[in-house]
Amino acid sequence: MMKTMTCKQLGGACDEVFRAETFEQMVAQSKMHAMAMFQQQDAPHMLVMSQMAHLMQDPAAMQQFMDEKRQQFDALAED
Repeated sequence: MMKTMTCKQLGGACDEVFRAETFEQMVAQSKMHAMAMFQQQDAPHMLVMSQMAHLMQDPAAMQQFMDEKRQQFDALAED
């Protein structure tokens, strides 16, 4: 029942691979990765995080972004 997405597919900056059974688990893994990249001050991720912070100021836009990512996850074939 596992599915695979990359950091880029989830709106991030690299090809790090995440595997999860649910979209919520996928988001949690992505957030942990983002925190690690923030601690390292990884430039590509910092740029994406800046864009995401701007998006989060508009709840409707953020919801649309999350809905699109959930649809991508739901459409994936299982590993």
